[in-house]
Amino acid sequence: MRIAGAAKLVIAVAVFLLMFYVISQVFEIKMDASLGNLFARSALDLPLRTTKPPKYKCGTTKACPANHFAFKMASGAANVVGPKICVEDNVLMSGVKNNVGRGINIALINGKTGEVMDTKFFDMWGGDVAPFIAFLKTFADGTIVLMATYDDGATKLTEEARKLISDLGSTSIMTLGFRDSWVFCGGKGIKTKSPFEQHIKNNKDTNKYEGWPEVVEMEGCIPQKLE
Repeated sequence: MRIAGAAKLVIAVAVFLLMFYVISQVFEIKMDASLGNLFARSALDLPLRTTKPPKYKCGTTKACPANHFAFKMASGAANVVGPKICVEDNVLMSGVKNNVGRGINIALINGKTGEVMDTKFFDMWGGDVAPFIAFLKTFADGTIVLMATYDDGATKLTEEARKLISDLGSTSIMTLGFRDSWVFCGGKGIKTKSPFEQHIKNNKDTNKYEGWPEVVEMEGCIPQKLE
């Protein structure tokens, strides 16, 4: 009886040890699989994080090279939403800043330093063009000039005013009409016509809004004046 009891004890211990061994092996396999899945998910997630598009100044689509100022601007939307002008990640004029108005909105930038020199708007529907002409004549050589229309920027424009803006590098100013959408970036002392200009005519057959064309947007890199 004692021998049989001892044999049963030995068998029980052996079964216990065998079960313990099997369970431990299964647990290690599951742990290895879980860790493997974890690292696999991390490896898959990594490219998603690294492919996030970079953020450029003013929300432009690409970075500007050295010695250039990044800018982005938009005309007003009908007579509801004001224009927006941003240079070097600094919003100079917008409806949120409450410094825009009907007519032509203007921001002046120092062509050497990129510093903001002035922001103004002139009512070209119900205002007087004389102060606008006087302001245009004050620009110093090397000044970067950004302009955007809101509602109507053309009704009060005279030949003299158009010529002064044309001398800043604008091409479309000579044909800018009632309620046209227009944005322009030029400079005092520019020798050629500016490549930075967008213009959409007011046309009842193609207008996006009732009585106004769609908003025009523009972005680019303005060369810094190094001389």
